[in-house]
Amino acid sequence: MKTNLLALSLGSALLCAGAAAQAQSSVQLMGLTDVFVGSMRNAGDAGRATVLNSGGMTTSWFGVKGTEDLGGGLKANFALTSFIKVDTGVQGRFVNDTFFSRDANVGLSGGFGTLTVGRGLAPNFLPSILSNPMGDSFTFAPLILHMNVPLFNGTGWTATTPSDTGWSNEIIYSTPSMGGLTVNAHYQIGEIAGDNGKKNLGLNALYFNGPLTLTGFYERDQISNPAVPNTYLGTTKSDWMLGGAYDFTVVKAFASYGQAKADNTTNKAKTAQLGVSVPVFGTGKVLASWAQTEMSATDVSRKTFTLGYDHFLSKRTDVYAMLMNDRITARTTGNSFGLGVRHRF
Repeated sequence: MKTNLLALSLGSALLCAGAAAQAQSSVQLMGLTDVFVGSMRNAGDAGRATVLNSGGMTTSWFGVKGTEDLGGGLKANFALTSFIKVDTGVQGRFVNDTFFSRDANVGLSGGFGTLTVGRGLAPNFLPSILSNPMGDSFTFAPLILHMNVPLFNGTGWTATTPSDTGWSNEIIYSTPSMGGLTVNAHYQIGEIAGDNGKKNLGLNALYFNGPLTLTGFYERDQISNPAVPNTYLGTTKSDWMLGGAYDFTVVKAFASYGQAKADNTTNKAKTAQLGVSVPVFGTGKVLASWAQTEMSATDVSRKTFTLGYDHFLSKRTDVYAMLMNDRITARTTGNSFGLGVRHRF
């Protein structure tokens, strides 16, 4: 009888310990799939292309994230997430994109804030998607197109962001929220032999207070991303932006302004963006955004306007329709439209 009671007590203790350990840590499979069909023609394109593509409103991705409670307010965190083209099943955003180019990091968080090491977001990403109504659409958001998507169609349009929206070999320190304000410091080690200290560094700040969002970033970049091995840009490039949004309930207004330049040229890219999001039909939003980038030394400018509708079928699934007009000085005008569906899991 004593043996049975001892075994029962020991089993109960092990079960309780296992339950406690399980409650203190978690790993989550998560991601997003986004596919659209449309007719695309950017400024300068020779003709129109009918497409069924991935990532109309958000670049599709999947992966795992997890956290472990270490006690005393300290937690360990990790993330391994990968981009994918859902229309073809091909991994990555483009040819030679690294497998975990979205996230590949581990870190610690607590009352001091959060320290993350590995591959993670660049300083420019969160401020840019919070300052425009179409978020992180690399297909239809005018601000994101101007900042992050080069055009290989003879226009010579170069993305104004110096070095991708994610950095490798990166150390990120994020402060705790201070009355709605969070500051993130980013440092990327160059890892290039004889590089004489080539590196990327930057800061961003995010402020949330009720209907008001304010944000901004600064980057000073010398290393390309996500190249393996790292590659020197050949010069030092800098980029900054200030932006924000205010929710008036009947309409949410967005605005941003920024500049980008390189040390080996006098040319500056100056980008302004305005946008609105108007709730309709209870679960839908009319979205509109306009961006203009002017090149100071060449008198070349790009103007892009997108009008669309995004309708949520549930908290995780929405359908959307987008119309976009794209113009670059002395180049053919491009008009595009797309219909898509996006699902989060």
